[in-house]
Amino acid sequence: MRIEYGDENDVAYIYLVDHIGAGESARQVVLDDDGIRGEVILDVDREGKVLGIEVVGASYVLRPETLATAIREEEGPADPYGTGYGGGWTPPPAH
Repeated sequence: MRIEYGDENDVAYIYLVDHIGAGESARQVVLDDDGIRGEVILDVDREGKVLGIEVVGASYVLRPETLATAIREEEGPADPYGTGYGGGWTPPPAH
C-alpha cells in the first residue's frame, strides 16, 4: 500500500494494489457521509475488489501523520492507471 498526495488540489490516492492498469477500475463508489468534510471514492474492479481510494479534501479526512507518509506530487506525479499523464493523478473516466 502507498499513498500519493497533491497539495495543490488536496487530493490523496491510496493504492491498495501495486499497479492499477488502464481499464482495470470498473466503477467508482462514492462514500456519502455528512460527518466527513471531504469526499471518499473507492475504485473497484469487475469482481468488486477495491483497488484504491481517492480522498478529496484529504487534509480534512486523513490524519496529519498519514499525509506525512505520502509521496508528494512534486516528488513524482501519481499515475495509478499507467496513462503516462505527467500532471499528477487523474481520475478514471466516469461510467
